[in-house]
Amino acid sequence: MVLVVGLGNPGRTYERTRHNVGFMVVDALAEEWRTVFHPGRGEFWLAECSLNQRDVILLKPTTFMNESGIAVAEAVGQFACTPDEILAVCDDFQLPLGTLRLRPQGSDGGHNGLASVIYHLQTDAFPRLRCGIGTPATPADGSAKAGFVLEPFTADELPDVRDMVLRARDACTSTITDGLSLAMSRFNTPRERSDS
Repeated sequence: MVLVVGLGNPGRTYERTRHNVGFMVVDALAEEWRTVFHPGRGEFWLAECSLNQRDVILLKPTTFMNESGIAVAEAVGQFACTPDEILAVCDDFQLPLGTLRLRPQGSDGGHNGLASVIYHLQTDAFPRLRCGIGTPATPADGSAKAGFVLEPFTADELPDVRDMVLRARDACTSTITDGLSLAMSRFNTPRERSDS
């Protein structure tokens, strides 16, 4: 069993915002694996499939970002997942746009969604994939960053965002099929920009 959790905010208002990269990635996985999301028995939407003879559940909490851990804890209880069977996918304004960082565990790094998951699971020992959304326009001030992550990506950023989401999709797939160590070696490298 693998539980891939995309962190984001529900509703059309937030669909294309920087804070919803986690949702974008699990949506891309659902499309690739030809499965669809439906309401779960809790505060989340889920989609189910099998990959390399492993059951995979894609999860989108409906609690809003800062309470994501409530939904994750509900799902963990229902599906009897262990922390190492979770892969949380989220945005990270401290990483440059397009950069991916897979880690087996760690702190919340200032991300409220991860902080909530850590709090409700009472452990930080679960894998996570951080997707960089940082740009030169990222505010230095903490309160301004809250507004920044809830803004839509600019038109100039969208090609990089689409590329990052597809690579994040592939990183999730590789984590499940090849293992976390190999996936980290493949995807934890800065993306080379193309001038073409």
